[in-house]
Amino acid sequence: MSGRIVAATLCAGLLLVACGGDGDESGPLTMVVYDSFTDEGPLNDALAEFTAETGIDVRLVVAGDTGTMVSKAVLTAGNPEGDVMFGVDSTFLSRVVDEDVFVAYAADGLDAVPAWMRRLVPDHELTPVDFGDVCVNVDSAWFAANGVEPPTGLADLTDERYRDLLVVQNPATSSVGLAFLLATVAAIGDDEWPAYWADLRANGVEVVDGWTESYYERFSGASDGDRPLVVSYGTSPPAEVVFAETPIERATTTVLPDTCFRQVEFAGVLRGTQRPDAAGRLVDFLVSARFQQELPLSLFVYPANEDVGLPAVFTENAIVPADPATVDPATIAANREAWIDEWTDVVVS
Repeated sequence: MSGRIVAATLCAGLLLVACGGDGDESGPLTMVVYDSFTDEGPLNDALAEFTAETGIDVRLVVAGDTGTMVSKAVLTAGNPEGDVMFGVDSTFLSRVVDEDVFVAYAADGLDAVPAWMRRLVPDHELTPVDFGDVCVNVDSAWFAANGVEPPTGLADLTDERYRDLLVVQNPATSSVGLAFLLATVAAIGDDEWPAYWADLRANGVEVVDGWTESYYERFSGASDGDRPLVVSYGTSPPAEVVFAETPIERATTTVLPDTCFRQVEFAGVLRGTQRPDAAGRLVDFLVSARFQQELPLSLFVYPANEDVGLPAVFTENAIVPADPATVDPATIAANREAWIDEWTDVVVS
């Protein structure tokens, strides 16, 4: 998710001196997070409980969006700005592993994480903490009001009926945009996806830098924008319900399952931390039920811990695609820059 770069310490409540333990002797443990990690509310209430139980204070440092956070982590590998990092997603997984950003750590509680997520990090390079899907979202009310049948998948988006209706994010500046580019690579093929994007361009696709601008300024389902199709998340509909100014029971936006790309987010112990034991205990907590139960309505992602249930607003409004697109992290690492450069040549140049 696109965002500003902030190097600020948040959550003053978590910086209170705890009684005894590692936190007293060495100061607070620092967790680096992306800018969608809320600076108040249930996630921080859970972290405060971690502090109360362990004596380890936790300080949050927001390092920008996911791409910016990862870039900074690579540049500071071995001399990190924190002890733990939360939110590296699978599109950047191979990069941080190849650059030796983290130290291997097998978290307590991994048995509750499904095998398909654990297989992404077979040597415990990082710990899966949540997952979600990047998908095309549809303003169903707009289509109903205009008497137009909504699209059903990627192929429809190049149809004349949907000219000038889709807004996407630039994959060079947005992790959401990168995920959608990867969805097209996976679904259409390494040789054919540039032609598909050329067709999207000819059909009036709009490109913006980040998710916030696309969803809250251009998407008609969440703003006064004139684009009823936007690349967003499979969990955007429940977020619509939760944050509606006038209470609603069901979302007016829907998701196209055939456009979805599956992302997994990870946490890990940063190489160079002076407090590896305390950092490991925090990672353990991040996959515990106490923390995981807060993820759906705080970050609008699915908990990695299978023992954690979902709130009704999720089960009633979110879409979990049966067969989301995926790309092996090593393949992403090997081709990311070339794919982005080719996308730029086709769509922007």
